[in-house]
Amino acid sequence: MDLRKLQRVIVDALDDIKAQDIQVFNTIGQTELFDRVIIATASSNRQTRSLAAHVRDKVKAAGGHVVSVEGEESGEWVLVDLGDAVVHIMQPAIRAYYRLEELWGAKPVSLKTGPEKKPAAPAAGRKRAASSPAPRAGAARRAAPASAASAASAASAASAGSAASAAPAAPASASPRSPRARTAAAATGKPGVQAARPTKPRAAKRTRST
Repeated sequence: MDLRKLQRVIVDALDDIKAQDIQVFNTIGQTELFDRVIIATASSNRQTRSLAAHVRDKVKAAGGHVVSVEGEESGEWVLVDLGDAVVHIMQPAIRAYYRLEELWGAKPVSLKTGPEKKPAAPAAGRKRAASSPAPRAGAARRAAPASAASAASAASAASAGSAASAAPAAPASASPRSPRARTAAAATGKPGVQAARPTKPRAAKRTRST
């Protein structure tokens, strides 16, 4: 399959199931194993598995070849090896820890996702919109508290998301020869290294009062 068609099929398949922050990188000249690396974020184990399965099915339906799929057992980091392209579907904490963009992101590829935009309105319509009266000051004052509350809630959600992504979580153990294990080793700079899972503190032993 043509490389451009392959990456288009992959991106469309990821966008179908609402993958987040889809990025495509040209790796020609960096490695001889593949020509494209595609990274996407999923919000849950179920979504990572669904995205990987959808990418696999869409590529097969388009006539492409699927080499392997790794990481479906845990669903934290699923790698789909498609020969000329490798797809990494990761949960936010895993993606923030391994930072594959720093490893493969020298040549980003810009691709449009989602439905095509509708054509712009004709000039007459734009003139009528420009001549419409401005909203009254009272309506603006009434809308201000709602917008401030939405901005505050968005800021709190962003801070909570950054705090959650700061804690590293390790993917399930993989064979040292697998593409996912090699990528993890290259990203961390140590062969076979994996992030340690945070352990829960042990409860202190209760002492009997005499």
